[in-house]
Amino acid sequence: MAKELEFSTLNLQDALDVAVLIEKEAEERYQLFAEMLGTGDAADFFIKMARNEEKHGAELAEKRRSLFGDKPSRITEDMIEDIEAPDLGEPRPFMSPRHALEVALKSEVKAYNFFDQALEGIQDPEVQKLFKDLREEESEHQMLVKEQMPKYPDTLEPDVDPDDVETPAM
Repeated sequence: MAKELEFSTLNLQDALDVAVLIEKEAEERYQLFAEMLGTGDAADFFIKMARNEEKHGAELAEKRRSLFGDKPSRITEDMIEDIEAPDLGEPRPFMSPRHALEVALKSEVKAYNFFDQALEGIQDPEVQKLFKDLREEESEHQMLVKEQMPKYPDTLEPDVDPDDVETPAM
């Protein structure tokens, strides 16, 4: 059974633990999508997103270590499930690069909304500042994804002709 986050009781260590886990989950989900898609522009985009999430998670983990060492976390993975990570049902075979960008944008919006809503219940000023900074970073990530969109056709159609896809006989 998932334990719910109680934002009013979060301290700075908890907030950093939440942030690290969110980035790790998003990284793993993007890696899964890249593996599912195999090759192509969409898979390459998901690999890039996974690397970005890994980098951001490592920065947050280092900050957490520098402040709190290896003190055990009170935050568990089931407390942060699907906060930023793209929905599992999003990728599909031969996904277009534009569709991959749409999936990533939805995830960045979802993460922004999480930090924005969480701020309402946070009382610790240090945690408020961290979550405001993380919310701003999610906004910046949205802009980066939006900057990529004009580079690809405005279609969610697969990036291959359906006649080129071998479908097993039923």
